[in-house]
Amino acid sequence: MASGSPTARRRRLGSELRNFRKEAGKTLDDAADVLECHRSRISRLETGHLPIKRRDVEDLLDLYGVTEDGIRATLSAMARRSNQQNWWEEYGLDPTYENLLGLESEATYIRSFETVLVPGLLQTDDYTKAVIRANPAMVSEDSVDKLLRVRAERKTILTRKESPVRFWAIVGEAALRTPVGGSGVMTAQIEHLAKMTEQPNITLQVLPYRSGAHAGLSGPFVIFAFPMPGDREIIFLENLTSSLYLEKPSTVEEYTLVFDVLRSSALNPGDSLDLVNEIRRAL
Repeated sequence: MASGSPTARRRRLGSELRNFRKEAGKTLDDAADVLECHRSRISRLETGHLPIKRRDVEDLLDLYGVTEDGIRATLSAMARRSNQQNWWEEYGLDPTYENLLGLESEATYIRSFETVLVPGLLQTDDYTKAVIRANPAMVSEDSVDKLLRVRAERKTILTRKESPVRFWAIVGEAALRTPVGGSGVMTAQIEHLAKMTEQPNITLQVLPYRSGAHAGLSGPFVIFAFPMPGDREIIFLENLTSSLYLEKPSTVEEYTLVFDVLRSSALNPGDSLDLVNEIRRAL
């Protein structure tokens, strides 16, 4: 499974370089000659046991005949980040949550379906605080503050200047009408939602009540897509006590089909924004 840890990034980068080497019909010795090192170092680079410099990545890609700018830029960026500490490591989070943050940090396209809550990446701080405090197991104010800081950092993937994540959200009408935190909190949340849709990388569709039975009755899910050709998409499911990551191609296809059907059932983005504003005026 994809992850955002430096070790995982090195393994993934090494795996990609190994695949390109084999496709090009080159040996470990060929690669070693280019980097002027022993073949054992190439082997350790390809298994993620050693970090690799961006210059070395570029030289190997030249050897392997990889000319596509997007692939070269992605692998170069992975090399640059392979020794960087992840921003969330200082928080001492549960490993399952760290996996989610890793997926978000590596993804280029995220599709989210939510039934009764605004997607986390589009939540205001006050809305998030109300959601956290509604959970009886989450009673520590320190825990609330920590999760709010983490959520604020998570959301920057949508607004960063360099390659913001493409985010497509389908949200049930109930998520917009449930007064989480009271009318004041919901008014601010709805206004924030409308403002976020002004960004070209964010698409919001509302699944109205009148849709009746729909393809997403089994519950919320998130689909992560990654930049490298051949990278498997990953499905994320979450419940009260656990999280699940699904990578089996047939399973991913099923969830992708469900999302596409939900897009057809939901209001188009323009009509969705009209409904969002209608709900805001009614609060």
